[in-house]
Amino acid sequence: MTSQIPNVPTADQIRRAPKVLLHDHLDGGLRPGTIIEIAQETGYQGLPETEPDKLGIWFREAADSGSLERYLETFAHTCAVMQTREALVRVAAECAEDLAEDGVVYAEVRYAPEQHLEGGLTLEEVVEAVNEGFREGERRAREAGHRIRVGALLTAMRHAARALEIAELANRYRDSGVVGFDIAGAEAGYPPTRHLDAFEYLKRENNHFTIHAGEAFGLPSIWQALQWCGADRLGHGVRIIDDIEVGENGEVRLGRLAAYVRDKRIPLEMCPTSNLQTGAAASYAEHPIGLLRTLHFRATVNTDNRLMSGTSMSREFEHLVETFGYTLDDMQWFTVNAMKSAFIPFDERLAMINDVIKPGYAELKSEWLFRQTAATSGSVPTAG
Repeated sequence: MTSQIPNVPTADQIRRAPKVLLHDHLDGGLRPGTIIEIAQETGYQGLPETEPDKLGIWFREAADSGSLERYLETFAHTCAVMQTREALVRVAAECAEDLAEDGVVYAEVRYAPEQHLEGGLTLEEVVEAVNEGFREGERRAREAGHRIRVGALLTAMRHAARALEIAELANRYRDSGVVGFDIAGAEAGYPPTRHLDAFEYLKRENNHFTIHAGEAFGLPSIWQALQWCGADRLGHGVRIIDDIEVGENGEVRLGRLAAYVRDKRIPLEMCPTSNLQTGAAASYAEHPIGLLRTLHFRATVNTDNRLMSGTSMSREFEHLVETFGYTLDDMQWFTVNAMKSAFIPFDERLAMINDVIKPGYAELKSEWLFRQTAATSGSVPTAG
């Protein structure tokens, strides 16, 4: 049973709330200072700026083009400094640290091993370096008083022809920190069915996968990802709104595909700020997540690329709270949705929900209640 009090969270409560992240790209979340330092160490001279603050601004402005293709071009610089074992360990460790500091308790972070081979690493060495980094980042987070668990998603690039190879790699490391598979890159002209052999292999192996679909391309991309490829989740899936009609009287009609997505509880990995940058939505107020929340789709909140979007899980929720008036109950709903949809075993998901997420939100709600009581009585509660 949820509280009937409109417990709108403060920015501090949003930051401290336990959050679950399913859609975050490792090469889209580097610290600007780290990029500059690794570039200096490795001799990479292609950076557009050499001061951390200016470089961070450059990434955000370059990503604010309204074009997915232009947005993807920014990754040339981050991938360029992720070509050695040491760099991958560092970037992965800092990723886990940064997420934990932001209140993320569980994250699935994706990356494409095939994009980190220019320095002579093998695919296996890339995976092992990133896994080592995540474990180191989890350890540092614990020392700092935070708790986080990070799983890796191995991504194949849509325009390349290594999907089956990467799927097999994900399956080999499925008991060593890799929780699933993904395909990413420009959607237009590169349908998910080009990689059908990879998805059929994963299904035979009873493994998990998500597919970027319905971001820059419409309903056909979503339909293929689900009905031909058998995706467990949809990366973005924002264009499912094209199959939903809202009449002048407010009556809502779902098309067959939208109804299927809702009925089957297919998770939507929604990334509001990123969607605004790539032109998938015009504003936070017009982002489909508002209607999809009302209609009880299994929507989740994600960051996509924290560097390019200048965002974090807390900032994403701050935008949604400001735009839609979401409460702590709404935040908990999105967070439980995400944890239910994670690619780890059922009992572990359930434990995270019951032992970490729900108690965390209960504590925040109790803070709100006591604060309201103090404001009403004109006194400040004291200990003892």
